[in-house]
Amino acid sequence: MRGPLHGMPLVRRVLHEHRRAMLPLVVALVFNVLAYAFIVYPLSRQVSDVAGRDERAARELADARTEHAQASGTLTGKDRAATELTTFYRSVLPSDVSSARRLVYLRLHQLARDSGLRYSRMANEIVEERTSTLTRLKTEMELAGAYASMRSFIHQLETSPEFVVIDNVELTEDDQGGELKVKLDLSTYFRTAS
Repeated sequence: MRGPLHGMPLVRRVLHEHRRAMLPLVVALVFNVLAYAFIVYPLSRQVSDVAGRDERAARELADARTEHAQASGTLTGKDRAATELTTFYRSVLPSDVSSARRLVYLRLHQLARDSGLRYSRMANEIVEERTSTLTRLKTEMELAGAYASMRSFIHQLETSPEFVVIDNVELTEDDQGGELKVKLDLSTYFRTAS
């Protein structure tokens, strides 16, 4: 029993026998392709663009927060530095030339005596710089004694709470070869009266 569709390929035969059901399916398929091409795809592009903008905005916000934190840290650091500088001027540095001279004469003589050194000479000079609010009291001091005593004196001077800077150290031996002499160039600073 052979019918008129017996020699047709299977797809054509299915289409021919179910053409009433296939026509709405083909129309629906064409409609879906057109809807995807003209509605869904453009909307998905817009959504991905919005997502990209959101990511960029989030990165920019994070960068702005980092910059703000750094700027706040800089301001805090400046405030802290100003406070510490004021404390340094009030608590560490001598307040005037007489305090600086007292520091140099009394404290250095006491340290030399405690270290077992003999004081031989001291000279002072006040050095003012036009661009600074500080004035320098430059001191040249000569001491004599044993090497261990000199090391002890320099160590005590460097670790003392007073602000004295060692600018230069010259160590020599006397002519007989027994006693050492040290020449120290020292500086301390005080606020210039305005």
